[in-house]
Amino acid sequence: MSDEPKPGDHVEWNGPGKVRGTVEKKLTERTKIGEHVVAASPENPEYLVKSDASGKEAAHKPESLHPIKD
Repeated sequence: MSDEPKPGDHVEWNGPGKVRGTVEKKLTERTKIGEHVVAASPENPEYLVKSDASGKEAAHKPESLHPIKD
């Protein structure tokens, strides 16, 4: 995304096909999501997103998220 994603933004990313979801929050410190540790930092933030289809949460780098025009 050219602009920083914000909580509530509807986005898509590549997964098994195109996956759509909503940005929950910006991660700027090491965070555990399930069994996975996300190495986010203020210099390298990631974004917690919730899948529309499965409801599962995952972290993604900002360049992997693309806005969806609703």
